[in-house]
Amino acid sequence: MNPYSQRIEYAITLLREAQKISAFTGAGISTESGISDFRSPGGVWDRYRIVTFQEFLASRDARIEYWRMKKELFEELRTARPNRAHLALVHLERMGKLDCLITQNIDGLHQEAGSSNVIELHGTNRKAVCVQCGKLWPIEEIQAVLDTGKLDPHCDLCDGFVKPATVSFGQPMPEQEMLKAYDCAMRCGLLLMIGSSLQVEPAASIPREAKKAGAHLIFVNRTETPYDHLAEVIFRESAGQVLLDITDGIA
Repeated sequence: MNPYSQRIEYAITLLREAQKISAFTGAGISTESGISDFRSPGGVWDRYRIVTFQEFLASRDARIEYWRMKKELFEELRTARPNRAHLALVHLERMGKLDCLITQNIDGLHQEAGSSNVIELHGTNRKAVCVQCGKLWPIEEIQAVLDTGKLDPHCDLCDGFVKPATVSFGQPMPEQEMLKAYDCAMRCGLLLMIGSSLQVEPAASIPREAKKAGAHLIFVNRTETPYDHLAEVIFRESAGQVLLDITDGIA
């Protein structure tokens, strides 16, 4: 048996033995769907200046720059579809193994794939929100406004600024979502971490807290993370292939 197969077999054993499994996903799970990893060279963060939440509120020029970047991301989102890794997590949920899914992603692909209990730590690009009154829109409605040439959309109720319902730099994390994520991580017997560099706090500490509570950790990520030393099994291979091999072995 080759080293990859040995790691797959060990991961299957851990998943079979775990009473409750939680998953934690980052940008790496969606790259196989054609969505850029913002942190990779040549990614969106290389091509656009980061606009903080405070700048978004204070400057029309900053809002225009922000929406220019978002329009590029919307083009990726329009064509992106869930990949093998997203579908494997749905399969684990339907088998009764996966209890909840925590994600740093804003693409909505987990829900599109069929996952039901998804905790979105950084919000979603599928909706837009007025930062003043809280009105929500499907993002397609705001895209239509942008397509008319409007550079800085405003709320039709209160004239407040409109932005995607995502957490921007300098914007507080959603407290309720963070509490749910920590509860999810600390109740599980195994945490499956997929596609995150675990660089952004406080979300990055979730695997560490799961480990403290007694969970086993399986990491599936192309690059090293600060918490690799805590994991029982580490995969650097494609998330889609790894999760397909694991779920095939459990079924």
